[in-house]
Amino acid sequence: MVIKKLTLENFRNYESETFAFADGLNILTGKNAQGKTNCAEAVFYLCTGSSLRIRHDRQLIRRGQPFARAAAELKGRYGDLTLEARIFENKRELFVNGNRVTRAVDFIGNMNSVFFSPGELRLVQDGPDERRRFLNLSISQTSREYCKALLRYQKILDQRNNLLKERDYELVSETLAVWDEQLAAYAARIVAKRREFLRELAPLASEAHAYLTDGKETLALGSDEREESDDEIFDRLIRELAASRERDMRLGFTSVGPHRDDLKISIDGQDARGYCSQGQARTAALSLKLAETEIFKRLSGETPILILDDVMSELDLPRRKKLLDRIGGLQCILTCTHAERVLYGADSYKIRIQGGKIVP
Repeated sequence: MVIKKLTLENFRNYESETFAFADGLNILTGKNAQGKTNCAEAVFYLCTGSSLRIRHDRQLIRRGQPFARAAAELKGRYGDLTLEARIFENKRELFVNGNRVTRAVDFIGNMNSVFFSPGELRLVQDGPDERRRFLNLSISQTSREYCKALLRYQKILDQRNNLLKERDYELVSETLAVWDEQLAAYAARIVAKRREFLRELAPLASEAHAYLTDGKETLALGSDEREESDDEIFDRLIRELAASRERDMRLGFTSVGPHRDDLKISIDGQDARGYCSQGQARTAALSLKLAETEIFKRLSGETPILILDDVMSELDLPRRKKLLDRIGGLQCILTCTHAERVLYGADSYKIRIQGGKIVP
């Protein structure tokens, strides 16, 4: 799938602008703080219904304006598609082919994208939250069932946590079993899907990492590889929730479940989080993203849109060239301050941005 046209209205620093993209490498160039990343962010938002940079959608609205709008025209193996998001102070409206959809799950995944920026070092260096977010966003783009289970799980988890904050321990004890059964049912679906995804991701990430490092380092992803059916996962989670009830009541939150899981990333047998350098973390994170693009191809039959935000300045020349060779055949939106013809090639499509506007 490729994005042919992107229209932004009051989105971040854009008043009104329309981008026309080529099928291959699209370079957004210009000085810092002109709007290059804002354009890339809009594409990712239309893919996932969320931003990697902000917590509240209202932050996407241009200062002093009542709303923001982002719309994309796409071409895929099944024909043309349009996606649109209208963002207001306290709500948003989502549209697929001009029809409003009321559920986020019906919007996510119509267009797949993989986003990489220097901030993705958090995926390797920070806590488990970042790695779970990576898994959730990636799997949700290709599995609506996972997205539905995740949304339901989070709602039930919030209700269970609210109950745990009650001081009436007798009431809490009597009610928890009901919530536990519902929570475990959705948790089992999440755990099973994550395991399935990681079984495919791990060898692809290892291969990509070997390619980027000329085989000098070995990347491995560690996860829970227990052989369990969905029913066995459910039974185990029920037991774990029951065993943790007293502790959860003391803590006031749920201490077990897939919302507490982590993905272990190791380089040459060492935990990457505490061992690797900045450069190693960057390469490891990039390897995960390249592996993600391969999974999207396999599962959806469509090539995802690859978004590389200010990545080249962080890589040495050999790895830049390796990366560009690797992404041939993908539509890529790449942001940078300088578009070197020698590196990117004469056939790349360049868009210069200044002050939230496309300029010659």
